[in-house]
Amino acid sequence: MCLIAFAIDAAPGVPLLVAANRDEYWARPTAALHRWALDDGTPVIGGRDLRDGGTWLGLGPTGRIAWLTNVRQPGAEHRGRSRGELVSRWLQSDTDSTGFVDTLDPAAYAGFNLVVGDLRRGEWAWIGNRRPDAPHAEQAPERHWRAIAPGVHTLSNATLNTPWPKARRLAQALGDALKSSDEQPASLTGALIDTTLAADADLPRTGVPDEVERVLSSPFVRWPDHAYGTRSSTLLRLGADGELRIDEWTHDGAAGTPALSAHAHRQERIRVP
Repeated sequence: MCLIAFAIDAAPGVPLLVAANRDEYWARPTAALHRWALDDGTPVIGGRDLRDGGTWLGLGPTGRIAWLTNVRQPGAEHRGRSRGELVSRWLQSDTDSTGFVDTLDPAAYAGFNLVVGDLRRGEWAWIGNRRPDAPHAEQAPERHWRAIAPGVHTLSNATLNTPWPKARRLAQALGDALKSSDEQPASLTGALIDTTLAADADLPRTGVPDEVERVLSSPFVRWPDHAYGTRSSTLLRLGADGELRIDEWTHDGAAGTPALSAHAHRQERIRVP
């Protein structure tokens, strides 16, 4: 995932609302939203990285849930373990987030942001291995943990609630959606396929060239010269009745105009215990 806005207990009747875009190279093999199992038999609902076996957003039948973004680190040394296994490890675990973070080796992964939740316990936390005040700077990896309070939050490729233009744009659409009775309001679905670039004066400064910052600055990313862009869009909504609905749309890199099309749509529902 490269852009996520999420609301926790931010509106009556909507305990959780998530809107997310996953950006990745088109050649990386991926399975769309479905039900599958980890090697130990743990059930998962989510997409799957078919190269390394993990996921970027996953839900377990006991109400454990997690999603992941990378931290932009120009020139960083590639680390051996896939960040997608972090979501899997949370779903396999039965400890709380403070106990879970103690099991992680921060030096084993390139920069990451991991949001973990337990819908039964009502617990939410952010976990990362880059300093929140300087996520893109050269530094030794460290474990970081922060509880997440109710409200609207964002993640992109910096740290929790870094106010990048595309994050602010999606958060605004999510906030508007919380006031709507429509489960998929056009303002929110439209924000997920928004290709508007940020103004140059508002571009993040993460250490990559401005032309790269510019192409990555829209909520929906299109970078055909590098065969890279937004590969899936996800909406996740938990209702007051305990039913959690996940909708995912996959995207074709060759398509001219992004859309949330019916033929590329998958849906799963689960009742949270």
